[in-house]
Amino acid sequence: MRKIIVSILVLGTMLFGAMGEGKPQNKEMEMFQSVPMQKATILQEGEAKMYCPACGMTLPMFFKTNHAATHGDHTEQYCSLHCLAETNLKNNNSLKDIKVVDTKTLKFIDAQSAHYVVGSSKKGTMSMVSKYASEKAEDAEAFNAEFGGELMNFEQTYKVASTALEGEMKMVAKKQADMAKKGEMIYNKMCKKTDKKFSSTAEAKAFVMSNNLCGDIKGTQLQAVGIYLGKR
Repeated sequence: MRKIIVSILVLGTMLFGAMGEGKPQNKEMEMFQSVPMQKATILQEGEAKMYCPACGMTLPMFFKTNHAATHGDHTEQYCSLHCLAETNLKNNNSLKDIKVVDTKTLKFIDAQSAHYVVGSSKKGTMSMVSKYASEKAEDAEAFNAEFGGELMNFEQTYKVASTALEGEMKMVAKKQADMAKKGEMIYNKMCKKTDKKFSSTAEAKAFVMSNNLCGDIKGTQLQAVGIYLGKR
């Protein structure tokens, strides 16, 4: 746990490599978290179902760190434990039936009984401290032996995420503000204009894609435009 806390304390000096879906499309799918679209199980519904409702990132690109939970009367799927914990905090810890993707089988499993490896050498999503889960203890132990980190249960892992949440949210907000400026420039240069108001980055990205608003836009550019329109 001490190593994890130290890692959290240095977050302020580092950028989130995952925040911008940060590389050209062919490179994005080379990230450890990524799986092909056809292998990603999407539990939530709606036009914006392919995107994290908290930050708007494309779920298959970060599928190995995806979490899901019941939010009110519907299921939401998040790119990361960070986004789930942030949503839970903003909703008085009301999320239920939390699930996580098994890193090996790519199936959703009960997070409460999952075996996590926290702080491995594999990149995290929305956090510099990575968190990968397995249904079987032996799979988590094998992952830990290969990539390092610490073995934890869900309660311990969630505590790590919660401890870092305030600092991570501030950095995410700064990163998103910078991306929104880039998104405005891309929107003004490449996109058909719309007066529609959006409640989230995910909703904005879904609208851009379904209405072909910006041509063949994808990856970082799409995320930037989505953040701009979501905050406009």
